[in-house]
Amino acid sequence: MIGFLEGKILEKRGGQATVLVNGVGYRVFLPLAVLEKLSPGKTAKMFTYLSVRENALDLYGFADPAERSLFELLLTIPGIGPKTALSVLNTASLIQIEKAVVEQNASYLTKVAGVGKKISEKIVLELKGKIMATVQHEMSGDVEGDVVEALVSLGYSQKQARDAVRELPRGARSASEKIKFALKNLNPPK
Repeated sequence: MIGFLEGKILEKRGGQATVLVNGVGYRVFLPLAVLEKLSPGKTAKMFTYLSVRENALDLYGFADPAERSLFELLLTIPGIGPKTALSVLNTASLIQIEKAVVEQNASYLTKVAGVGKKISEKIVLELKGKIMATVQHEMSGDVEGDVVEALVSLGYSQKQARDAVRELPRGARSASEKIKFALKNLNPPK
């Protein structure tokens, strides 16, 4: 299984890029938001998912493990394949998709090409419990949970606090650093 790639971008075409890693060019299907950030000739890192089918081995790349996890969750739904799951990720950010599922807003997901009302409702139904469990796991007993609690005690809603924590830069380590960054995100300068 190929779980991570780091290499030079050789080309971008359509919804994919070719990544040169130790003399081997991997063709990787990517969400549009990730693809836009890549430049030919530059080095890129991506978390990957290998889709194995009878007649193809397709590699899908993501900016972070959370995006890949949502992609994998979408694949657990009957009738959703890798192309449709990627279309869902192309439509909205990870947070927007999670919000639509948690709020049971299936109509939001119908904007996705190839996803009709029935599939959208199925996504919401199948993923609601899984996403809620993931959110609760992320927020229990760790620094991010403490940051959420601190933000809630300052008057922000649980949802605002969780969203702010998800947007934190990876370099922030201590709770105080994370709270500082979260407050900057919640109160941008005017």
